Amino acid sequence: MAPAMTPTETAPAPTEITAGVVYDLREVAVREVNSSLQSPDGPVSATVTSPLGAHALACGLDRDIDVTIDGHVGYYAAGMNQQASVTITGNAGVGVAENMMSGTVRVHGDASQSAGATAHGGLLVIDGNAAARCGISMKGVDIVVGGNIGHMSAFMGQAGRLVVCGDAGEALGDSLYEARIYVRGTVASLGADCIKKDMRDEHLAELAELLDAAGIDTAPADFTRYGSARRLYNFHVDNAAAY
Repeated sequence: MAPAMTPTETAPAPTEITAGVVYDLREVAVREVNSSLQSPDGPVSATVTSPLGAHALACGLDRDIDVTIDGHVGYYAAGMNQQASVTITGNAGVGVAENMMSGTVRVHGDASQSAGATAHGGLLVIDGNAAARCGISMKGVDIVVGGNIGHMSAFMGQAGRLVVCGDAGEALGDSLYEARIYVRGTVASLGADCIKKDMRDEHLAELAELLDAAGIDTAPADFTRYGSARRLYNFHVDNAAAY
């Protein structure tokens, strides 16, 4: 059995299941870290230090593991996540949690554009703001943003829920299918086929669950719901101007 490590030690790729492994990206390459985190024999809990904006960090995880990235990350962090819980203590670049299938990804800072793009499931929480195209082509993921989101968010959103505790930019929900959008603040403009909808008891209940899961103490009654008008599912000449 490998000797026990102190909390300050940097771990190589572990050869057996261990807890509390620390990877320092000043000494270990991203490829090695990802390979170790993805391994069935990898740690059950890990911390990545000094990420320094590294791209594609903690991607492709497909098992129950808790990963904390202590700092800012670059493009596509926690992409294709399944089962894992990934926490980023800083800001995230383009495409954080892109194509996520399950599990939880939390960003304690801000996220760049296309956060949660094409994601099929799981929960993505962004404590700060998210830039343009947050939730683009979302396919079942739940996204909760503590701050504001940029333009074209939830563009072609097919399924899932997007919760925005701040304001939303232009063209929200453009070409939306069946994803549900909840916004607490103002909306600069709605995209094609996205309309304001009634907030019924069932929506208040599901919003309360989402806010609770994200650890955000905000009243669901303060939000407005938006969804698809369902005019663009199939081409009709009378709706040609909306495309």
